Amino acid sequence: MQLSHETIYRSLFVQARGVLKKELLARLRSRRVMRRGKMATAAGQTRGQIIGAVSMRERPAEIEDRAVPGHWEGDLLSGARNSHIATLVERRSRFVMLVRVAGKDSESVVDALVRRVRRLSEGLMASLTWDRGTERAYHRRFTLATDVAVHSCDPQSPWQRGSNENTNGLLRQYSPRGMDLSSLTQDHLDDVALSLNTRPRKTLGYRTPADTLNGAVALTG
Repeated sequence: MQLSHETIYRSLFVQARGVLKKELLARLRSRRVMRRGKMATAAGQTRGQIIGAVSMRERPAEIEDRAVPGHWEGDLLSGARNSHIATLVERRSRFVMLVRVAGKDSESVVDALVRRVRRLSEGLMASLTWDRGTERAYHRRFTLATDVAVHSCDPQSPWQRGSNENTNGLLRQYSPRGMDLSSLTQDHLDDVALSLNTRPRKTLGYRTPADTLNGAVALTG
């Protein structure tokens, strides 16, 4: 017999409805009281139409198989009082960058991302995959300013940015749900990113994201 990870998770969450609730929740990173599976539909969730969006299904094969560095996933991590930070994760190495944003509106997000990406070495970011949130409505302006191609996930499909979703889970250890993220400085976010980038990861053969990215860039440089 075989059990999928979803079956195991659902079993834990069902048990958490009873007397073991506090004990189990204390050991879960996300602290959610209910788990939503990949095939579930988020009731009442709406996303605006992004003009000129290019589906991630049109991405080159080298992005899909993580063959070369330079392809990233992005998202907004939300906090209290409508505060957010942008999270960027390189798919091959799981290297993370955190960007302070003034607001969730597309102009604020794109301006902050453009400033950060322009500081990268040439060629280190070739593409960015984001969900269909309205914060990326100005994706064309981002591409024109950075020469980085932007791809869109399918609606209500956050697992298509798996590396980014996993990293956002790790970030909750530093910025728990309910925390006002607007109080965090860019220097603080850089320190958090450094902590994650120098943490050995099982998925990388216990190498760090920083070492993995540096090695991949050296091989392709």
